Amino acid sequence: MSDLGTATVEQTQRSGDTPVLEMVQPMAGFPEVRRYLLERLDESGVICDLRAVDNPDLRFVVAPPQVFFDDYAPEVDDAVADALGATSAEDLFVLVVLTLGATLHDATANLMAPVLVNHRTHRAAQVLLDRSDWPLRAPIAPAGRSGRVATPVG
Repeated sequence: MSDLGTATVEQTQRSGDTPVLEMVQPMAGFPEVRRYLLERLDESGVICDLRAVDNPDLRFVVAPPQVFFDDYAPEVDDAVADALGATSAEDLFVLVVLTLGATLHDATANLMAPVLVNHRTHRAAQVLLDRSDWPLRAPIAPAGRSGRVATPVG
C-alpha cells in the first residue's frame, strides 16, 4: 500500500471522545507502551498530543506532515497496513513527531519514522521507513523565516 489516504485526526475523533490508539508497532524507545491518547492541541486540529494512557508524562507532539512538507509521501509496507487493519489507503493517515525549540526555526519533524494511524480501528504504528533519505530532523520553518513557538501561559 504505497499511497496513503486523506484520513484525518478529525475522523479519528468523530465520536467526540478522545480516541485511545493501540500501537501495533511501538514508539521508538518505548516498546512496553502500547496505548496512547490522541488529542488536538489547537482549534484547527493540526498540532496534536500523543500521550501514553498509563504514563501521562510520556507524550509526543505530532502533526500531519502535509502542513509543513507538501512532497512527503512515505511508502507503507503491506504488512504494516495489514497489522493496522487497513482495507484501503483511505483508512490511514500519517503523523510526524515534532521536536519543538525556542523558535519555529528550531523546531523539527521526524520524517524517517512517521506514525501511521488507522482512523477506523484506532490501531497505530511508528514505522521506520526503508527510504533512507528522509531526514530524522527536518526543519519545519522555511529557510529565512523565524517565529516563536507558542508556550503555555500560567
